[in-house]
Amino acid sequence: MLQEKNMISKVLNFVYNTSKQPILLKDLLVASRQFNNGMEVDAGRLGFRLKLARAYFVYIVLILAILIPISLLTHKTLAIIDPHISIVGGMVVTALIFIGFNFFRDKIKEMMTQEVIKKAWRVHFPFFAYEEYSKKVNQIFEEAMREEIPKRDLQKYILDKVSTL
Repeated sequence: MLQEKNMISKVLNFVYNTSKQPILLKDLLVASRQFNNGMEVDAGRLGFRLKLARAYFVYIVLILAILIPISLLTHKTLAIIDPHISIVGGMVVTALIFIGFNFFRDKIKEMMTQEVIKKAWRVHFPFFAYEEYSKKVNQIFEEAMREEIPKRDLQKYILDKVSTL
């Protein structure tokens, strides 16, 4: 599990360019709320940007790792069968590859968003685990927005409310 997580982190760091600037508290809270609600999070707010050429490279390697073994297993059978089936199959596989890149890009963006949010969470809320307190902090943040708490008092307000839970 740890080795798998480490490999995913390496891939994400290869595919994304991340800013060295810390994430502002309000940006973290907005991003966390959007992420927990299943909405798309603005990557610019969290300080990362996709390197498209590297994303294509990783996707191609992933696809080749899947397709080459399947091709080796099915080549003799498809060579004997009518070539029209192979042509149609090739068209379907090609379409799936091109469609799949959009899903791949969305998935790695979601993974990177979660990693960046957790990293920023450890900076702003070091004594509160993200998995346990994120939904509670999101509710408190919504209350703070309704009460129009100023940005300079936001962290104190949230920490005071969380510590009483």
